[in-house]
Amino acid sequence: MRFIDADTIEKTLRFPDLVDVLERAFRDGVIAPPRHHHSVPLDRRPAATWLLMPAISAAKVADGTVVAGPYMGMKSVTVFPDNAARSGKPAIAGMYLLLSTETGETLAILDATRLTAWRTAAASALAARYLARVDATEMLMVGAGALAPYLIRAHASVRPIRRVSVWNRSRAGAEKVAATLSELPLEITVVDDLQSAARTADLISTATIASHPLICGAWLKPGTHVDSVGAYRQDMRETDDALVAMARVYVDTYAGAFGEAGDIVQPIKAGVIGKEHVRGDLADLVSARTSGRDTPADITFFKSVGASLEDLAAAIDVYERCR
Repeated sequence: MRFIDADTIEKTLRFPDLVDVLERAFRDGVIAPPRHHHSVPLDRRPAATWLLMPAISAAKVADGTVVAGPYMGMKSVTVFPDNAARSGKPAIAGMYLLLSTETGETLAILDATRLTAWRTAAASALAARYLARVDATEMLMVGAGALAPYLIRAHASVRPIRRVSVWNRSRAGAEKVAATLSELPLEITVVDDLQSAARTADLISTATIASHPLICGAWLKPGTHVDSVGAYRQDMRETDDALVAMARVYVDTYAGAFGEAGDIVQPIKAGVIGKEHVRGDLADLVSARTSGRDTPADITFFKSVGASLEDLAAAIDVYERCR
């Protein structure tokens, strides 16, 4: 059994290589048992979340039956939203267990926090590969958490991004992200006026724990692509009803979007959109079962809440490269 730490994952994975890995994984599919989502009540603190996400690689035998491929795995991840304020630690922590379907033995234990950052950003970039304008050069990053640098790097690997604006409720956080990316050939600016930055962006990526919309549809210019990664519960959201109603909407998986994503669930409950307003998921996009952007003026919206397929594909990629 191998232990693969965060530093090894960081040295092993690359964009856009991981985007290509996820594209193949969504095209091939996996066996995905239901994910477990548990609330952890805490004393005089915001409730934490514990997620268990299993997946089994899939293969077809001669008669077309789907059977397990060579790997299976499960991610255990916790979200403690007040960690930064209490201890300065990241809000998200976890581990990934990669197993063999030949013997059931554990092949590797991987740092799930770093694996999640890479695969989440790669999934967003995969969506942008199909949905963002091919000439997108201006990016707005909303939020300055651990995901922000990965999202910027991932999107810049699939689109000709030249300028990035970073907005965060705390300017110091945005400045830290900008400093982290100083080696990239990008013009990175910290902004205080979110509305003005959104009006000029070709691609907007949001990764926050906002409970109320941050990005409004009225701010967007024709052709904008919005990538919403945060707001992972039904009572959270990063975009308003107008944005969701006006956009061509896509999700990473239907089950995740309709079960957990406030940006999708809330406007459906309010009667602003119906479920049919969601035009497809990532599997539909990569398999050409649905179309993405039809015209340069289309506004597109991708909502991600995470999928066990992404974790398994990224874990296999790391394990095989290390091996």
